Amino acid sequence: MSKTLVAYFSASGVTAKVAEELAKSAGADLFEIKPAVPYTAADLDYMNKQSRSSVEMGDLNCRPAMACQAANWDGYDTVFVGFPIWWGREPSVVDTFLTAQSFAGKKIIPFCTSGGSPIGKTAERIRSLVGSEAVVDEGKRLGGEISEKDLKLWTEGLSL
Repeated sequence: MSKTLVAYFSASGVTAKVAEELAKSAGADLFEIKPAVPYTAADLDYMNKQSRSSVEMGDLNCRPAMACQAANWDGYDTVFVGFPIWWGREPSVVDTFLTAQSFAGKKIIPFCTSGGSPIGKTAERIRSLVGSEAVVDEGKRLGGEISEKDLKLWTEGLSL
């Protein structure tokens, strides 16, 4: 049996709620991707081009420091990676997580939360960050509310 991790970044709590339900449904461990310096409301003001999130997302090479790394990393075969969609992609702190350790031999399944933005080319971008030794699923956009039944149907179809 494979060991599964649900790693997620959540700015408002929506992705955290979905990640917790997903971990429960998939029988997975849970890890929160936390920036070393937490985001404030002003940092998240996407209307302000000088806000921290706007500046970070404007630089594809930005890698904000994380508060901690996932423990027992080598023990995981499958890693769900969850995040809100920012500027059409995963937040930069998720990129930090994706480049902080080797994903060789692991399966990555991205999921995003969004009121309407699609997951887009996130899987393609993740592949470019983790390299060809990992298998990256196309992933799924999940709304803020998803039933346990729907999560179970999705995860059962993934052959974890």
